[in-house]
This record gives sequence, C-alpha cells and structure tokens, in this order.
Amino acid sequence: MGLLIFGLFSFVLLVVAHEYGHFLVAKKKGVEVEEFGVGFPPKIFGRKMGKGIFEGYYTVNLLPLGGFVRLKGEHDADKEKGAFGSVSTSAKLQIMLAGVLVNYLLAVVLFTIVAWVGMPQLVPNQFSVKSNETISRSDVVSNFVDEGSPAASAGIVSGDIIKSINNQSISTSQELIDAAKSNAGQEVTISFIHKGDTRQSETTLLSSQEVEASKQTDNPKGYLGVVPTEYKLATYTWAAPVVAVGSTVQFSWLTLKAIGSSLAALGKAFVNAVTGDGTAAKQEASKASENVSGPVGIFAILQQGTALGYQFILFVIALISLTLAIMNFLPIPALDGGRAFVMLLFRAMKKPLTAKREELIHGTGFALLILLFVVITIVDVRRFY
Repeated sequence: MGLLIFGLFSFVLLVVAHEYGHFLVAKKKGVEVEEFGVGFPPKIFGRKMGKGIFEGYYTVNLLPLGGFVRLKGEHDADKEKGAFGSVSTSAKLQIMLAGVLVNYLLAVVLFTIVAWVGMPQLVPNQFSVKSNETISRSDVVSNFVDEGSPAASAGIVSGDIIKSINNQSISTSQELIDAAKSNAGQEVTISFIHKGDTRQSETTLLSSQEVEASKQTDNPKGYLGVVPTEYKLATYTWAAPVVAVGSTVQFSWLTLKAIGSSLAALGKAFVNAVTGDGTAAKQEASKASENVSGPVGIFAILQQGTALGYQFILFVIALISLTLAIMNFLPIPALDGGRAFVMLLFRAMKKPLTAKREELIHGTGFALLILLFVVITIVDVRRFY
C-alpha cells in the first residue's frame, strides 16, 4: 500500500512540476501569473509567497489530480501589458513548451535513478550497456492464469511472482516448467508473492496424461496453468546516465509508435462504423484501447506492480513523465503542443488568432479529450476490474 500511495503521489507531482515549468518561464518572459494551483478547485486555501521569479499566488485545492497555472491574458489576442498575448511568438513558444522540457528532464533523472537501483527489463532489445550491467534480480511472473487451473486453485493471479515449488527456488521460466513437470499429478506447495505479500498454498498439478490429452483440444493446458514471463532487474554504476538517456530515446519511440497504432485503429474503427461494419469497428476499437491507459489503468498498474518492488514503481513514474512530455508536445488541440501548433499555423496563414477562434478550436479539442478520457476509463475498468 505504501508503494501504491507513493506512486500516486508522484504522479501528481509530475503534473505539478510540468505546470511549474510554465510558471517559471512565464515569469522570466514578463508574463504575470495570477495563480499557481496544486490540485483542482474548489480552493482550500491560498497565499502570496516567494521572491523574484518564484513570487506568486499559490493555492492548494480539493481535487488532488495534478495542478494548473493561470496566466494573465491567456489568449494570443490579449495585448495588455503583462498578458501572455503581449509577448513575442518566441516567448509564447517557450512558455507553452516549458512543461514538456521539465517532464523530459525528469524522465532522464528518474531513469538514471532506476538504472542505479535496478532497471526492469521489459521490452525486446532494451537499451543497455552490457560492460557495466549486473542482473541483480530474476523472478518469474504469472503473465496469464488459466481459469480452473491448479495455479488458479492455489490463488495465483496475473502479476503474482512465483518463488518456489516444493521449496525448489524458481528464478527462470524454464525452472518453473521443469519443476512443474517433475511434480506432474502430485500435490505441491507453491510459494508466491501477491501484491507484496508472500503466500503459500497447496494445489495438485495436472498429470502428464491430462496435459497430453489437452493438446488434442482447442484449449491445451500446462501442468500448473500459467503463462510465465521473466522479470529481471539490471543495475549499472557509471553507465547509469547513459542508460537513462538511451532509455528515454527508446521509450519515446515506442510511445510514439503505440500512439500511432492507436490512432490508426481508431480511424479504421470510425470508417467501419460509418460504413455499417459494426464487428470490424469493435475489433479496431479494441486494438486502439490496448496501447492506452487512463488514471484508472495507471492505478491498476501501480497496484499490481507493488509486488515487483519500488524499482518497478519508479520505472512506471519515469514512463508517465515521458508520456506527459510526448502528449503535450504533439499537436493536439487544448494541450501545449496543440496551442503552439495552432498559433504557428495562424502566423503562417497571416490571420489573427482571435479569442473566439482559439476558444472554438481548443474548446472542441478539450471536449474530445474528455470524451476520450471517459472511453479509456470505461475500457480500463473492464480490463483491470
């Protein structure tokens, strides 16, 4: 529970840090900051504090979902002295994208810490420096548990760490397979970790005859009934910063690919829905949802990840910071990158970006984001709960 609370608290801090990037650069560029809020209204209390560039009106609000910064004259057309709209295009871009830079830098710092204490090896060909790498931990995690299997009877669920079978230590998938096969058809004692708690349970494994017979059906079974995956931690010393930068680049690319795949699937789902192919539309929508998670999904991942230790939680926090940076850099209306893109587009067209136009574009974008948030939340609830 402690790791889960830490993870959720860190998520809020990432958003607050993002907004504080906007705050500092806005102050530096001469834009008045009317309020910097931690959490979202209603307001609990507020106070003017700080000196120099840090001076401002700070508030603490009831809903702990992140934070916000409220600038004077936030529209591009606002030309009053001290307003956001009164500064140069270059200054506006720096203010808009400051949060992106903060989240990228935080991701590098967090990945550096993770590389020191133990970098989870989660993707094929994950960036590493082999000459300075030490595998500090190797566990077997149940990636899938067959319903009605011996593992399910023992209380094992997806995400649990299998430590031993009849006191035979398990640290690789092959060791799990060998231990289960050598005890086929027998009652065994399995030790496993569930959400940070070590448990022991007795269960009877399937016999060799049952396993062989199941291979002739559409539902082949294993002795234990789990699909294992290996969870390893790689630690580094002098190479930790190098691994951090490499990991940031690698996971940035993987995140962009996942976003691209989801958008492509959503596009296909929309086309299929319009043409009346409901089955295909549902399939494409399902593909789109596989690569995205909202707050509910993040909560579930952190909850399941507590069994994997604080290294995994730190790794997820670094990924969240990186994802916040990428999402706010993309030209999505209502987000930082979208605001910058729209402003530059109107500059290129040599048309005034009026408050009405800006509100229409970003208001529509915000409404679509809220709709997407609701859909993702529903999908996450079905997926994890």
